[in-house]
Amino acid sequence: ASSASSQTAAMAAYARWRRGRALPDALLFAAVWLLAELARGVLFTGFPWVAAGYAQVDGPLAALAPWIGVYGIGALLALAAALFAHAALRRRAGAALVALAIVLLPGLAAPLRFDAPAGALTVSLVQTNIAQDEKFAVERMPEAMAWLAQALRGARGQLVVAPETAVPLLPFQLADFAPGYWEQLTALFAAPGRAALVGVPLGDFDRGYTNSVAGLSGGAPYRYDKHHLVPFGEFVPTGFRWFTELMNIPLGDFDRGLVNPPSFAAAGQRIAPNICYEDLFGEELARRFVDPAAAPTLFANLSNIAWFGDSVALPQHLNISRMRALEFQRPMIRATNTGMTVVIDARGEVTARLEPGIRGVLEAKVEGRSGITPFAWWAARFGLWPMGLLAALVVIVSAGWRRRAA
Repeated sequence: ASSASSQTAAMAAYARWRRGRALPDALLFAAVWLLAELARGVLFTGFPWVAAGYAQVDGPLAALAPWIGVYGIGALLALAAALFAHAALRRRAGAALVALAIVLLPGLAAPLRFDAPAGALTVSLVQTNIAQDEKFAVERMPEAMAWLAQALRGARGQLVVAPETAVPLLPFQLADFAPGYWEQLTALFAAPGRAALVGVPLGDFDRGYTNSVAGLSGGAPYRYDKHHLVPFGEFVPTGFRWFTELMNIPLGDFDRGLVNPPSFAAAGQRIAPNICYEDLFGEELARRFVDPAAAPTLFANLSNIAWFGDSVALPQHLNISRMRALEFQRPMIRATNTGMTVVIDARGEVTARLEPGIRGVLEAKVEGRSGITPFAWWAARFGLWPMGLLAALVVIVSAGWRRRAA
């Protein structure tokens, strides 16, 4: 509904304020399109997974990702589409040529690199493959948790990553259900040179709980708490508790974590965890690049999208992670429940993968990167405001021209 309403408002504004001239109208169309995508992704609780720019993850405009991000790419696509439409309706070859230049020219030159090698490490990415209707079933947990412990014990990587809520119980529940289980996992990674990131809820019902990642190593305890929560799935909008009860979601009202948490230090890398659809919000991940000296050298996404079964959601989420790798020129490793468990390099290419829908551990090597892309620099400081303000300025100018013309 939020997507439809924002796009409807955008098209209504375009119909009202267009001038009948190719370039001004195309700029207006791109501006209202961008504002609609920003409204859907930022204002309406956050549903940006259908942003148009993701269509270019393997296209020529991907070269612009480290400059303008996915929303900027989407705005350029809208600009080119409007010019093509004008050329077709008005038989204007010039408009078509400009549109072709917008779409094709960025891909003709070698993309500029702002990153540099920051050392390599071996990783073990665990895929637990538990159906969503079984994930929180008490009778299913002993076998699933025994397999997870065995997988972590046998993993060979310097960094081992298990998916979101791989351990599906709060600490006090786990202590009652499987005494000593967490202590055994912690002991596996107490030796120097080994570390793990494990998805687990933390807290309790009285003080609140978080969807978290626990960092296990011989160093200081580490914890990452998810910041961008999914409405209905992880927090309950006012008046909708009946919905979460109907869906039988046992942990459906999480507290929020910090938007700019510290990275997890392991194997000479600064690893920035993000949970599930948090990797859709590049402007939030950019906050971790305010201080270049502390900026992550590697992203780690821990996901459970078993909710969507064997659907387009799996490759769609993979391409979203690839776009983040392009924007920041950072590798992204993904440990998921049912897929896609992969390694993505700093060029957005998948270098290792595990087939979805199976249990297993992906053993691979990944190279961390340093450096700051232009998108990381400006989004870290200003978020998406520069794009929104520029688009709003175009709309204001177009509206003013129409009023004067009338």
